[in-house]
Amino acid sequence: MTKKTILITGAGSGLVKGVALGLAAKGHKIIAGVNNWEQKSRLLEDIKKAGLEDNIEVIKLNILDPMDCQKAWEYDIDILVNNAGIGHSGPVSEMPVDLIHEVMETNVFSNLEFSQTFIKKMVKKGSGKLVFVSSVAGLTSSPYLGSYNASKHALVSIVQSLRDELTPMGLSVATINPEPYDTGFNDRMYDNYAQWFDEDFHFTPRKNIEAAANEMDENQFDPQEMIDKMVEVIPQVSHDFRTILPTDFAAMCKEYQENQYSVKSDAVDPSKK
Repeated sequence: MTKKTILITGAGSGLVKGVALGLAAKGHKIIAGVNNWEQKSRLLEDIKKAGLEDNIEVIKLNILDPMDCQKAWEYDIDILVNNAGIGHSGPVSEMPVDLIHEVMETNVFSNLEFSQTFIKKMVKKGSGKLVFVSSVAGLTSSPYLGSYNASKHALVSIVQSLRDELTPMGLSVATINPEPYDTGFNDRMYDNYAQWFDEDFHFTPRKNIEAAANEMDENQFDPQEMIDKMVEVIPQVSHDFRTILPTDFAAMCKEYQENQYSVKSDAVDPSKK
């Protein structure tokens, strides 16, 4: 396989930290963008332990920071992996809308804006690849994760449009749609509702949010299988537009979407729950 120059956002933690190390170990040149300086220090330690200093360059890259973006746009790359993202939890019926704005700004608007400069360069060259890390949350929805679901649905839609617009120009476009993996991201996302939620003021029962969080905690997977799959897929010339793991979740997502055509809008009698 031809060695590629790959810029990765959000590489300071979670799945994609492992992906950056894994791709570097395969001989690719990695520009690993991390959100803050502390993450850079920790990643540099891991790179040194793995003996990958020649294959990874770590840069500070908060995609909401114009200065960081301007520096990153100077690189000449073959593949852009957009992974930077955040999440907020809690009932969208009561969540401060500013928090939803924050999620959409990071996960959707800033990812697109950051990509556009590289897209122009790739179109001029007539080649390049864009990979957006979404989630099965972009193909389904869950109670108390509405803002995150909305951002990932929007991202999936935008990426589908990019695919239709850019593949005729010689670019490749793909999404990665992981299920919940045990990286800590999902746990912290479910924790953060407590920053604004007040059971004496809000009408949503706290126990319902906690039950959803516990269910998530009990149904997370070993991240290594997703890391290995991303390391395999990202440099490939041809593969499925969507990479969903675990594989049986593809059928679950299809079933979920099909059910939306028949589900009723009827209210549930609370006394019968």
